[in-house]
Order: sequence, then structure tokens, then C-alpha cells
Amino acid sequence: MALRLHNTLTRRVEEFVPRDSGKAAIYVCGPTVYDNAHIGHMRAALAFDVLRRYLEAKGYQVRHVQNITDVEDKIIARAREEGVPTEVITRRYSAEYHEAVQTLGILTPHVEPRATQHVPEMIEMIRGLVERGYAYYAEGDVYFDVMRLSGYGKLSGRVLEELRAGARVEPGEFKRNPADFALWKKAKAGEPAWDSPWGKGRPGWHIECSAMSLKYLGMGFDIHGGGDDLIFPHHENEIAQAEAYTGREPFARYWLHNAMVMVRGEKMSKSLRNYFTVSEALRRFPPEVVRYALTAVHYRKPIDFDVERFEEARKAVDRIGAALRAADAVIASTGASEGGGPHSEALRKAAEGASAAYEAAMDDDLNTSGALAAIFDLVTELNRETDLVVKATAEPAALLPGLKDARVAVGRMLGILGLTVTTAREDEQVHARVQELAAALRNEAAHLFPAEAGTTLDEAVAFILKGREQARRHKDFKTADQIRARLSEAGVLVEDLPTGPRWRIAGPNGRSH
Repeated sequence: MALRLHNTLTRRVEEFVPRDSGKAAIYVCGPTVYDNAHIGHMRAALAFDVLRRYLEAKGYQVRHVQNITDVEDKIIARAREEGVPTEVITRRYSAEYHEAVQTLGILTPHVEPRATQHVPEMIEMIRGLVERGYAYYAEGDVYFDVMRLSGYGKLSGRVLEELRAGARVEPGEFKRNPADFALWKKAKAGEPAWDSPWGKGRPGWHIECSAMSLKYLGMGFDIHGGGDDLIFPHHENEIAQAEAYTGREPFARYWLHNAMVMVRGEKMSKSLRNYFTVSEALRRFPPEVVRYALTAVHYRKPIDFDVERFEEARKAVDRIGAALRAADAVIASTGASEGGGPHSEALRKAAEGASAAYEAAMDDDLNTSGALAAIFDLVTELNRETDLVVKATAEPAALLPGLKDARVAVGRMLGILGLTVTTAREDEQVHARVQELAAALRNEAAHLFPAEAGTTLDEAVAFILKGREQARRHKDFKTADQIRARLSEAGVLVEDLPTGPRWRIAGPNGRSH
């Protein structure tokens, strides 16, 4: 199937046809580093991380460029407020941003240009716009003349006359038209400044991305991405600058925009001070839960932020992890047995069906919610079949090789979404506590625990749960409850389901791993 994407420029979903066959060139507007990274930033980063991963999974050679804005009015204001150089601010918050995206498993861009490292390219572009009559000098500033470009407003759908009527001239500006925007700003005392043909100053925000994307991807690159709050004026102005400068179009072939994370009906933003930082989220939830919560909603739909959303994501991740652990346990128990039969065939068909549904959803404008639904359909089938082994109504080998196919399919689909679900038990402290508990229970109630505990955490928990089930069969529910409580104290939470007990490691404040 062909990938189809919603193009903001044409306002419709279109088949993705790249500039160069087999390749995909992507530019994404990165953060302006003047404050803490928040969940809204991660929503944008994750949306385009999933796009890149899916393009690569489909065989495209991707070149992913995402900038860092490290010179801008808000950065200067923050530095002035703290009484430090702007470099101190940008270094601090770019490091925090990088730590956040790394923790969430977001792929590093192939190129991550910083605005301050590309001022010569911006000056050259501004010079060309002045020479072509699209820009003008005014008292130390340089402005883009929007009236000179007939197609201005095509991305946002805004009419130029309405823009002129709605805009205003700020004090100290010398625009010909209120809607004109700054390409170069005259230096002010204490602000970062560079030499230019128009005197000392610094670039405007919009010219930064035009210059850097043209340098690294060239005119007519495939996909330009960012939050939908950037459509106007930032992306509109990027198009105007690039197409006026080169005399060619399109600047970018497809424009993709993710919707915002909302808090009580307002956009989560630094300026409104209503944001929930990534570090705050990660103190309460594991990275895979945060990533799941932000990926589960289609990228063009707003997300209403609340803690309940993350709790639901935690349950979903736990359910997938439990299913994969059960599948791994059955596979491990079969040894070299080949197996086969109706159970294996059912799992093989389920894997094929889920994979097809997953691809159809992702091809439909990266419908991640539909893709996750396909994963859960397969998880349900995994649970159904592995429960037969738990109930001793089917031999483990009877599930192979279909079980292996299904296990691989789930892993592949999760991987494209960048979701890592922990199936191995790596918490050494919990492991040690459970081993001690197993030994203590064996001494206290040998009649419930006829075999020695294994060496791995999975084996030790299984040993304890077998003893607990033995107590329940003898209707000794008090002992069964005590065993469950002691497991909880050791860091293992047990959930009793109709198909049998399932368990997970609990971290601080009940956080799962």
C-alpha cells in the first residue's frame, strides 16, 4: 500500500511521492531553547519520530533535519532576566531538551543545525531578497515586503488584505506595510549581534529555518513539519522567503502539522505557564508510558492533558508486556520442539491480519490509534492461546511456530512506533527480595511449595505463585492473601484474572517497569 499524508498546503490527504525515488527529505522545526522542555514539545518530536521510523520501515532512505533556535527574542529576554549571556540559557535548555528526547527514545536527527552557526547563510539569503526587490532596508532593520509576493497566505489560507488590516506597527518599526515581517533586526545594547551589509544586528526568526532547510535539503524537499501553531506566521513566512529568493516553487512538497497538547482548553505553552514538564512526567511515569500516551492519539488531533491519560497508558503498556512475557515463557518451555497444528495456524493468521491492519492504519496518514488497535487485536489472540498452556489444555509446542510469528509481529509493530515494552526483569533489588521471599516461604510452608525456586526472577515469582495457588485450592485464602501482600512488599504486584494470576514489577509510588 502507498503512504498517504495530510498536506496542510493543499488541505487534503495525498499519496506521498518523494522528490527523489526511494528517499525522503524531512525538515522539522525544533525547539526555541529558553525554558524547560514540556509535554507539548515532546508531542511534536514524537509525531515526526514516528513518521521517520515508518518511512524507514517502508524502505525509504531518510534525511532528517531538525533545528535548534538559539537566538530569538524570548531567549534574549530570559538571559536579561537572569543577568547571564544568552549562551548560558541556550546551553542549559538545549541540554535538557536532548536529555528528554533521548529518554523517550526519539531518534537523533541526521543534522541538527543551530541558528547561530548559520548567520552567514541567512545574510546571503536576505541580500538576495533585497536585490530581487522582495525586501527593503528601514532604519537598520530589513523587512520582507509581503505585497510583492502574490501567493502569500497560501499555506494558512489568510487573505493578504485581511492581514494588512489586522497587523500593527510596533514602536521602533519602520515598515511599509503592517504585515511585513523582519528579516534582520538592528542591534540593541546587550543583545547578540553580527556584522552585516545593514549594520550590526541579528536575523529574524523566520529566515533561520528557510536558510537552514535550503542548505541541508535543497529547494523542493519532501516534508516540512512542526506544530500547527507554526502554520502562521512562521511557516507561511518560510515559504515566502524561500520561493521569493529562489524564484521557484514549491519550497516543500508536503506540510505536516501536529495538533497541540491542551490544558483546560488552552494550548500548553511556556508563555501561558500552564505546562507540564517532561521531567515532571518522567518522575511519575516510565518513558514508555509517556511515549504511549502521546502516540496513542492521531497526530492531527489535540490531546487534552490529564494524569488519567497516563494512567490508562500505563495499563495498556502493562497489558502488552504481560502478553509478551507469557509468549516468551511458552516459547522458552518448548526447547527445540517444532510443534504446529490449529493453534499455531490461528496465531500465524492473527499475526498476518494484525500486520495488514497495522500497515493500512499507518498508511492512512499515520493513524497511530488504529495501529495500536491492530497490536491489541494480536495481543488478545496471544493471551487466548498462551492461556491454553496455563490451563494445561494445550501443549506449548502446539502453539509453534505461529506463536513465534505473532511475537515477532508485535515487536516489529511496537518498534515502528518507538515503543519499548519491558519483558525482561532487570530490577536486581526486586529480584533479590523475591529470592529471599521464596526461600522464607519454602521454610514456612513446605507443603505449599514442593519444588525449589528457580534462579531467575520469573522462575522465583512463578514458584511463589504456584504455592499461592495451592493455598487457594485448599481454600486457605488467608495464607494466599498474605503471600500476595508479601510479594507486593518485595516489589511485585499480582493481579488475579479469570485466566490466572498476572504480575508486574512496581517501582516507587507503584510505578511499573
